Amino acid sequence: MTADNRISRIFRKAPVSPGLILLLLTTSGLGIVALVVIAAIWAGTESDAAALDRQRLLVNTRLLDQVERVSNEVRLMKAGLDTLLRVNDISRLDMPPVEFRYQESKKPTAVASFRELATNLFGYDAAFIVAADGSMPFDTDPSIVKRFKWIRPLIQPMIEDLQEQLDVGVSSNWGVLGDVPNRASLLRIEGRPAVAGVVPVKPNTSSQSKLPTTLYLIAFRFLDGKALDALSREQGLIGARYARAADQELNEVEFQIESTSTSEPIGFIIWEPDLPGTRVIGRLTPMLSLAAITFLALFFALIIGIRRSMKKLTESELYARHLANHDVLTGLPNRAMFNERLNHCLSNGEKLTSNDTALALIDLDKFKQVNDEHGHPVGDELLLKVVQRIEVIISTNHTLARLGGDEFALLIPSCALDVSAGPEICQAIIEAVSKPFALKQDSVKATIGCSIGIVHGKDAGFDQIEMLRCADLALYEAKSQGRGKLIAYDRRMNLQVQERDSLRSDLELLLQEPGLQPQPVALTDVGQLEVDLQGVHAADCFGALTCVEALVRWRHPQHGLLTPDRFIQIAEDSGLISTLGARVLQEAITAAATWSSAISIAVNISPSQLRKPNFASQVEKILVEAGLPPHRLELEVTEAALLNSEETTRANLRSLRSIGVKIALDDFGTGFSSLSHLINFDVDRIKIDKSFVNLIGTRAEGTAIVSAIIALSKSLGKAVTAEGVETVGQRDFLVALGCTDLQGYLLSRPVSLDTFSQENHAYFGSVMSI
Repeated sequence: MTADNRISRIFRKAPVSPGLILLLLTTSGLGIVALVVIAAIWAGTESDAAALDRQRLLVNTRLLDQVERVSNEVRLMKAGLDTLLRVNDISRLDMPPVEFRYQESKKPTAVASFRELATNLFGYDAAFIVAADGSMPFDTDPSIVKRFKWIRPLIQPMIEDLQEQLDVGVSSNWGVLGDVPNRASLLRIEGRPAVAGVVPVKPNTSSQSKLPTTLYLIAFRFLDGKALDALSREQGLIGARYARAADQELNEVEFQIESTSTSEPIGFIIWEPDLPGTRVIGRLTPMLSLAAITFLALFFALIIGIRRSMKKLTESELYARHLANHDVLTGLPNRAMFNERLNHCLSNGEKLTSNDTALALIDLDKFKQVNDEHGHPVGDELLLKVVQRIEVIISTNHTLARLGGDEFALLIPSCALDVSAGPEICQAIIEAVSKPFALKQDSVKATIGCSIGIVHGKDAGFDQIEMLRCADLALYEAKSQGRGKLIAYDRRMNLQVQERDSLRSDLELLLQEPGLQPQPVALTDVGQLEVDLQGVHAADCFGALTCVEALVRWRHPQHGLLTPDRFIQIAEDSGLISTLGARVLQEAITAAATWSSAISIAVNISPSQLRKPNFASQVEKILVEAGLPPHRLELEVTEAALLNSEETTRANLRSLRSIGVKIALDDFGTGFSSLSHLINFDVDRIKIDKSFVNLIGTRAEGTAIVSAIIALSKSLGKAVTAEGVETVGQRDFLVALGCTDLQGYLLSRPVSLDTFSQENHAYFGSVMSI
């Protein structure tokens, strides 16, 4: 008996009681209700605390507002007092005002009138005009003098503080209302909380006057009377009252009033707080009780819902497992599931020699260009339609998987009986994918293709990792041969990989700067780079040499003279292209500086170089050091460098054109051509690829394409160079269309830089009869 059977029998012998389940569920429900009640009480308590803090904050803010209000009002009263001082003799302010001075009846003095104005209009409980030493030059009323004598110790620090500020000249313009220095503070006066304000008054006295030069206006207002009533009404403080000690009741709260200057306690404001949390809890108690009963009643219905939810959960789990092994967009198996199936097929292949397995890696050509040009939604639609076409071709026992991006894998099991089955299927896929696609409701037409590398399990030793590696080698070879190809793995590809790795290592050594080599490598070990030159001639009756294009070669000791197609891609893949391009650019510009000023130099640059932030400055530095005028340099860029170019690329091109360097669009029409390149980048020259020139006189389509490119260039004011001119018929046709320059073996062949320097115009400048 297995362990699983024993466990199953144990559960069958001891079934779980429904009553126990119900008890557990009920206990859980009661626990939830208890948590809800506790949470409600906690929330109410927190709400009460927040409300109490808010009320205290409002009280404190209101008190600070009172201080600010007093500060502003004493400045206003100071302005009024200044007016009073100007219209009355300051030495006689204890007399009645001017309008009462000659009446017989006794009238209030000017100071008494001002004091009445401060108390009645501004609502102050008292106002005084004193000197810095505390004397009262205008008040002789004993009760007023006695009252000020009691409060003087509290006010004197504020006067001294203002006097010190006036002495150091902090506010020389204090006669202006906005610049008047003053002091306002909370303090306890006559045993009651109050807010007092002090402001200096500078009377307009004569030099003979014995009165002090600076007076101080003092005013204070108690906070436990009308001010407290107003505060209670504004802030909703129920039963607000003032107390010297914190003697609040249980249902009351207190707020301590502190002196503004010394932070000493002045007293307490006590009120009955508004506690919304407690009020809400009281209202919710009946509802919570009803909710608890309802919860228990509905809990049993929840059990049924749980059972239904478990079913849906099982379905969701199955769907999640499906997503874990399938691509979200296409629904195809993903890399993990494909590897699992491949491993299974290879295991069977090892057991049965007649059961061979073929693996094909499929990479879409030009998909990125469509995706970047029209957006990801169109790219997704294109992927779905590609999958639909492939699924029509393959059978049900084949596995088509999406490995990522635009790369797919096809697993063809049991193809040993028909070895040609795998290549036939792959060739059919290439033909199907190369047909145009109608996308975005037929508003977009896209033509792409695919490259496929295929390998059989027996050729890779039925090893999963080795099989994927071999298929990837075959795919790389297919793409390097021009795309749209089917290449089967061959053991010689391993030698090609080794050769590429060897060339990459040699190129790294060749491009090392002298100071970076720990052990210098002899020149014969890795060879040397050479720059050949091919002339570009004017398409006129003279055929004069106008420009030469720099073509890099690598003279390798083992492989001989290597053309760019043998090592440029290696440099791109290994990140050496920028260094290589800089070497060629340096040598070409230096040589061109010694030629006739009528001959320009054209140099190819890679997209990687354009993405370097300092590329434009490097070119300018080389031009300055070599002494070559910028207008004699023409940089050739491909459409791939301009497609979805980064801001760094655009900035480099703008900087180069601003100093006079010309920009040529090379191999126009062979890439993902867009007329926006001619406008957005403002190129100076368009170079027609030789693949179109070769069609002149053989296919009508080629003639039409060349004619259209030249006509377009002429309308945009761009110079046109036709590459690969090899026959007189091609030359005559291009001249008749108005092509500005010609390049090809008919006119001149590439020669070494030394040969060109020696022969110069004697070699290239001969007049050609056109």
